[in-house]
Amino acid sequence: MIYFIGAGPGAPDLITVRGAELLRRAGMIIYAGSLVNPALLDYAPADCEICDSASMTLEEVLERLLDGYHRGLLTIRLHTGDPSLYGAIREQMDRLRASGVPFEVVPGVSSFCAAAAAVPAEYTLPGVSQTVIISRMEGRTPVPERESIRSLAAHKASMVLFLSSGMLKALCAELIMGGYPPETPAVLAYRASWPDERVLHGTLSNLPLLAEKAGISRTALVLVGNFLGDEYELSKLYDAGFSHGYRKAREGAE
Repeated sequence: MIYFIGAGPGAPDLITVRGAELLRRAGMIIYAGSLVNPALLDYAPADCEICDSASMTLEEVLERLLDGYHRGLLTIRLHTGDPSLYGAIREQMDRLRASGVPFEVVPGVSSFCAAAAAVPAEYTLPGVSQTVIISRMEGRTPVPERESIRSLAAHKASMVLFLSSGMLKALCAELIMGGYPPETPAVLAYRASWPDERVLHGTLSNLPLLAEKAGISRTALVLVGNFLGDEYELSKLYDAGFSHGYRKAREGAE
């Protein structure tokens, strides 16, 4: 079996229990060295074969995966965060499926969750936003026109932008042109959950300058929306005057 495992956002203890147990049994690990915290490799046995895929092509990665599998090794492809988000795993899974090789995906804690914890913030505040948009600024990887930052900004929902901190000035301009006011709260979360984590609080109008002064242009998420502000409604779930399947509304409660 080949396993695609989400390594989590960075901190070694934020990998799932299932992921850590598989790492402890691994015979081969191919990890995304440019993003995955190498401390996670400490889970692996001493005789485990470890390969850094940072300089490898798709074909080279697949060659190593298949080599491990055919030699009977428990083979792991270790991706950052959760592999379903910007993990480039579909192309790997399709090749394995075509070769008749069994695989399994083990989810991980995404960096957008770690970023919210670092702020700390709740993306889905009652009366503010009940929608989280996860996207990216177009760069060398194209984005469908219908999913342009300007189009998505029209919803004024909570937004998390991956792979965009290096284009922060253009990103914030697109968000403003799409409908967010310049004073909309915004955060740049750098390496959330890593020892050198940094969180910059600002607005769409000044976040690029804050990032420039801090020297942050990569490995950071951009969070945007009024969920970062101070105004919101209390949850109905714990409202004494609200009935649900586990509790009746209390008489006289407002």
